[in-house]
Amino acid sequence: QVQLAESGGGSVQAGGSLRLSCAASGYTPRSYLMGWFRQAPGKEREGVAAIYTSGGSTYKYYVGSVTGRFTISQDNAKNTLSLQMNSLKPEDTAMYYCAADPSPPPYGGTGLREYEYNYWGQGTQVTVSS
Repeated sequence: QVQLAESGGGSVQAGGSLRLSCAASGYTPRSYLMGWFRQAPGKEREGVAAIYTSGGSTYKYYVGSVTGRFTISQDNAKNTLSLQMNSLKPEDTAMYYCAADPSPPPYGGTGLREYEYNYWGQGTQVTVSS
């Protein structure tokens, strides 16, 4: 049974930073597609960042609005997925979810689509004030 538990959310002023963590149990993250999603009130959940390893190479994808500000990473020894968020903006305010799936994205996929994941955490709230 795959279990994911997010932490690290909180309140921060615009321009600040937060680091989200996702503790995974029941599998080895390196062999899975891992991602971060977020959902703001009244909006659909959107993919923020994804990471997976295939053929000895590691691939990372980001939604355009966070490129250059957010960094996804994984610590295989600790079974942890992280999301470093810098230069936060009020529009980054949302519930952030960790997700995992044993399969890589389909050909041409980026891992930023909900349907690419079978396992989800409960979420951690991020609030950015102006």
